[in-house]
Amino acid sequence: MGKIVIAYKILPSESTVDLEVLKEKLKAKLAHVAAIQRFAEEPIAFGLSALKVNMVLPEKDGIVDETEKLIMDIEEVGQIHTLGVTRL
Repeated sequence: MGKIVIAYKILPSESTVDLEVLKEKLKAKLAHVAAIQRFAEEPIAFGLSALKVNMVLPEKDGIVDETEKLIMDIEEVGQIHTLGVTRL
């Protein structure tokens, strides 16, 4: 089975969300599904920053939807945007 790399832009639910806490929650929630490669913070406006995440997942049916659902289940996540998907 192959692997894919997905890049997400995650917007926090509020400007007061600590992105370090959000990173730890993402690592814990996705540990059984994905290997997180890197995090990057991107300033948006007025103190709000987005979190860019690159992760490696097994290439199988429904894995993207499952991953997005797990991310959205985290209380501090407001929105997610898929920036790119590619095979390894």
